[in-house]
Amino acid sequence: MQETHFDLTTPDGEMPCWVIRPDGDGPYPVVLFLMDAPGMRQEIRDMASRLGTAGYYVMTSQLYYRDVREFNVFETGDRDRMFELMSNLSNEMVNQDTGAMIAHASNDAAADTSKVGVVGYCMSGPFAVMVAAAHDNVVAGASFHGVRLVADADDSPHNHLDSVNGEIYIGAAETDSYAPPEMIDAFAAALEASTATGQVEWYPGTEHGFAYAERPQYDRAASERHWERMHDLFARNLR
Repeated sequence: MQETHFDLTTPDGEMPCWVIRPDGDGPYPVVLFLMDAPGMRQEIRDMASRLGTAGYYVMTSQLYYRDVREFNVFETGDRDRMFELMSNLSNEMVNQDTGAMIAHASNDAAADTSKVGVVGYCMSGPFAVMVAAAHDNVVAGASFHGVRLVADADDSPHNHLDSVNGEIYIGAAETDSYAPPEMIDAFAAALEASTATGQVEWYPGTEHGFAYAERPQYDRAASERHWERMHDLFARNLR
């Protein structure tokens, strides 16, 4: 595997990015791996690397770059700052950032941007849906224990499913105060009524954050199932 770290210039500044891909020449399908609220850290890059071993050109980035160059709540313990950084991000900003990432990949012979995937967790779960709605070549989007999938706002993800040119997968924790059952059910209904394809799946016995091995809510069986579902989604749509 190869890992490259660089700053990607966007209209709002320099965004730290990482590309993780197999050693071969490619081209490999591109997958955007969106960080969760605690911030960019080695765990994110390790998960991106695991995905890359399946033959993908995986890109991840520090989405908080407009405010800070580095942030990891597990190191600082500053949850108030985490929530502040979260609130400063918008769907439009992330759509802009992912557009810049895709543009960068389109100039790399090792990347194939004709069909792109995106995955998000927690904070970035709704971003993944919105990125799929914003970019025509993003044909597969996955959200795991994603928040704010349905909100009282024009840019709520459930309002933009008709713009998705592909398949959406939602993996929901059974117990999740950030994504309660009524919100997940409302998103499932919107997905069913939309022109997008996809599914919502519950993960019984799990809590918010179950996919992350370094969190106390980690559930090994559920996390492995989330990897299986993600691999199936991307293999179906990107290969």
